[in-house]
Amino acid sequence: MPRALPGDAALIHDLIGIGFGPSNVAMAIALSEHNERVGRQEAVTAHFFEQQPGFGWHRGMLIDDATMQVSFLKDLVTLRNPASEYSFLCYLQSRGRLIDFVNHKNLFPLRVEFHDYFEWAAAKVDDMVSYGHRVVSVEPVVRDGVVEYLDVTARSGDETVVHRARNLVIGTGLRPVMPEGVERGERVWHNSDLLRNIGALDGTEPGRFVVVGAGQSAAEAVAYLHRRFPAAEVCAVFSRYGYSPADDSSFANRIFDPQAVDAYFTAPEEVKRRLMDYHGNTNYSVVDIDLIEDLYRQAYQEKVLGTERLRFLNVSRLTAAEEIPGAVRATVENLVTGESAPLEADVVVCATGYLPADGLGVLGGVADRCHRDELGRVRVGRDYRVATDPGLRCGIYLQGGTEHTHGITSSLLSNTAVRVGEILDSILDRGRGAGSVGTPPPVTEKAGVRQPTP
Repeated sequence: MPRALPGDAALIHDLIGIGFGPSNVAMAIALSEHNERVGRQEAVTAHFFEQQPGFGWHRGMLIDDATMQVSFLKDLVTLRNPASEYSFLCYLQSRGRLIDFVNHKNLFPLRVEFHDYFEWAAAKVDDMVSYGHRVVSVEPVVRDGVVEYLDVTARSGDETVVHRARNLVIGTGLRPVMPEGVERGERVWHNSDLLRNIGALDGTEPGRFVVVGAGQSAAEAVAYLHRRFPAAEVCAVFSRYGYSPADDSSFANRIFDPQAVDAYFTAPEEVKRRLMDYHGNTNYSVVDIDLIEDLYRQAYQEKVLGTERLRFLNVSRLTAAEEIPGAVRATVENLVTGESAPLEADVVVCATGYLPADGLGVLGGVADRCHRDELGRVRVGRDYRVATDPGLRCGIYLQGGTEHTHGITSSLLSNTAVRVGEILDSILDRGRGAGSVGTPPPVTEKAGVRQPTP
């Protein structure tokens, strides 16, 4: 139920962020840099909640030799503020590796290195985040029939805190997708769990892995398992004839430019669909050409030597994966003949992608005030602000889940730095009202909730 606001509330956050992955870390950095420029009287007050105990970004796929698919210049800040002290280059300088990186002549760092950069940047703004706190509700606070603020309730163990905000920035990331009819289990993994689960096989001698998927993560998992378990067979299952190379050519990469977001946003729906069809191969279900060639070379070498461990079950799909004692009984269907065949393995890894988490799912009844289009998709402005009823004055901004309005960069790093700057500009342009200076202490109680004092 909406909470009535009997008077003017003091010390209210201008912004609360839900989730603290790379997008909202970049948001916190943009806020910090803004506040340093304008001083305390004009500072934007903010706080973020993250349910993980610390910063983490796709930890399950930080394979030691996996590289980024975007330039290091598309870090958390550079495209918005090239002079930022939070850049990847500043990170390298702090680690004593700047000259070594320059001599490496490579635009694409190791993924594990970029994760370390993210952790380094997140630590610089960790005074703005509460880790280990899961947002459990968002409630409207009403004055004169208008929602002036939103109360965000978060839990950590038996502790509950409530923070009040004028704006929300939701960055709840992506959720793993499994093949239809297949569920995660002890021996059936999504690739996001690969490195977390692989230790359970130490000391064993697995005989076969099945890896499902045709994208970069699937190919990386195939190469990693083939290398780590030299006696095991690795079967790659995908519906294509082979892995398709990613189009990272200079002209195609313009789909990731900030200006491309402007064009996509204003384009008719039919043009949006065409653009996604034309340029989906810059990101979806594609693999770096070097990795494709390495895998083919390895498979051919094994065929020559008569020691085939790397198998490609193409034009096929996984239809079932049943865990049995000590193994998984997979069923693979050939899409041409329709025939199905059993394939027993020690582990099945499903590198079958992600979908955006339901950003409005945390809003409860507030979500009913958010507008949707005729296809049920959230209506979002160019500034990433959700269209809402006039009676909701608070801003709700999405970082992710806006591919239908803003294009392919919706959940990618390519435009993160620019996007957070646009969200901050929107919040500033719309004004924050009186009494916005200062950071309110959280309202905390054990085993119960006490509301902030208005």
